[in-house]
Amino acid sequence: MPLFEKLRGAGKSPPRVRRLEIVSSFLGSLAGMALLGWLHKALADPAGQVLLIGSFAASAVLLFAAPKSPLAQPRNLLGGHVLSAIIGVSIGLALPDLLWLSGALAVATAIAAMHLTKTLHPPGGATAFIAVAGGPKIVGLGYAYVLCPALSGALILLGVALLANALTPGRRYPEYWW
Repeated sequence: MPLFEKLRGAGKSPPRVRRLEIVSSFLGSLAGMALLGWLHKALADPAGQVLLIGSFAASAVLLFAAPKSPLAQPRNLLGGHVLSAIIGVSIGLALPDLLWLSGALAVATAIAAMHLTKTLHPPGGATAFIAVAGGPKIVGLGYAYVLCPALSGALILLGVALLANALTPGRRYPEYWW
């Protein structure tokens, strides 16, 4: 097949999203990220913990803007973040002085492990990387990073996603649990 024929559809744009979908995505992600931010400021930070990490913003995109995606389902959200956090912390502890290698290994290993366990969640790659390169406060958490922020933050986002998607007519979330 000539290259031109393969690229023929490349000029098309995706279909428009209904306004209700846009509003629901906006309000759901706003609520989820605001709740995480407020809990971080009010509870986690004063206790020397972290609840707000960058990979949760990417999870919010999947949960609130693409809730039908297999990558947004609870198994993937929870399993992807927790497994990736375990891998990131483990590799960070094993190779603390080789950030260029530990970061790359954490992401690559997390991807392979998520594939093997059917828990692929792209933000999990960032969760693994943050465990290695997130700075002294995050690295200093060690395996506590798995529980807070990885698991607890993902559970909070899941709760908000269940509520927000249930309140949106025509949406069903999750498509499957496990």
